[in-house]
Amino acid sequence: MKILGIETSCDETAVCIIETNESKDGPVLTVLGNQLYSQIAKHQEFGGVFPMLAKREHAKNLVPLFEKCLKEADLFKLKPSPKTLTKKLEKNIEKILEREGELLIELKKLFKTIEKPNIDAIAVTNGPGLEPALWVGVTFAKALGEAWNISIIPTNHMEGHIVVSSLLKRTNIKEKTNYQISETKYPALALLISGGHTQLVLIKNNLKYKIIGGTVDDAVGEAYDKVARMLGLPYPGGPQISQYADAWQKKNISIQTFKFPRPMLHSKNLNFSFSGLKTSVLYKLKELKELTEEIKQEIAFEFQNAVIDVLIAKTKTAIMENEVQTLIAGGGVIANKDIRIALEKLAEEMKINILIPEISASTDNALMIAVAGYMNIIAGKKSSTDFRASGNLSL
Repeated sequence: MKILGIETSCDETAVCIIETNESKDGPVLTVLGNQLYSQIAKHQEFGGVFPMLAKREHAKNLVPLFEKCLKEADLFKLKPSPKTLTKKLEKNIEKILEREGELLIELKKLFKTIEKPNIDAIAVTNGPGLEPALWVGVTFAKALGEAWNISIIPTNHMEGHIVVSSLLKRTNIKEKTNYQISETKYPALALLISGGHTQLVLIKNNLKYKIIGGTVDDAVGEAYDKVARMLGLPYPGGPQISQYADAWQKKNISIQTFKFPRPMLHSKNLNFSFSGLKTSVLYKLKELKELTEEIKQEIAFEFQNAVIDVLIAKTKTAIMENEVQTLIAGGGVIANKDIRIALEKLAEEMKINILIPEISASTDNALMIAVAGYMNIIAGKKSSTDFRASGNLSL
């Protein structure tokens, strides 16, 4: 089975084609093509993601990326001569893309010039995320499905972050990356941390989710970005804070000048709060007469330690309360080295399995959407075109 994954939930435009096969050890996934365009440079001047700019960039880049992905997957085949679309098909596609003029023009050219690729299903992110950005990917998927009669699986972005953690890389075959899907022992607990989410999700069985903890204000990634901005560091703030924290840690200075709170560390629930931590950093900066690079490093170090302490404490409580057998980590902030190390130490301490995606699969990507689509297909989820982009879609 060949599945096309499409991801446009925020500022990454991504498409991926996977092929699935069975082996004696279970399903094997081969990445046939994987293309991603990051819009970070476009949004840096705004200090964050500007939704309508993200939408325009998705519309401009989806077709070129899709063509590259088809060529990489050896699924790109030109028609002997360009052929016009039937009036009915053209009308249907125009209706789907009535608000996406640029994308409509480029897709019409594509449909007229290339043969239908050997793709069995399309998995597309329909939420959560920035609704204008999501809508571009959703309409793109629906147009492809209409033109080529391919089934469409609407896919939850956060579920993608969960399932991609189960991929174990095998040896490359014919220069293509292969993954085995690792076994997950249930109940499992997923810690999802990104720019827009901080959640603890209990998974009692495959694809069965219950959110048992979440943020009451800022998400982890959002807090990183805001603190980075306070320190005069560029967007995105997560990698910047991590680099500054590492620089301070390497100095091995035992004297601690700054101490920030660990919000809700001892609360009787599994919720998170990072707004107060961010505000503490702001107040401390206002007290300082000057902000040197060394002070920035120490503040970044203490801020990150506070975040990690809260994440680990809440996750540990959730593991104990639910007799968790597998810890899953997902979301863009999981790319942070120190957070990964802390979670691995926690899993070792609790004597449970841990699943963490590769760094390249931690941030938003289309591989995770294709994998989630595949897992939903084998679980019996049916094709649908009756869905919309939903910025607040929940697991």
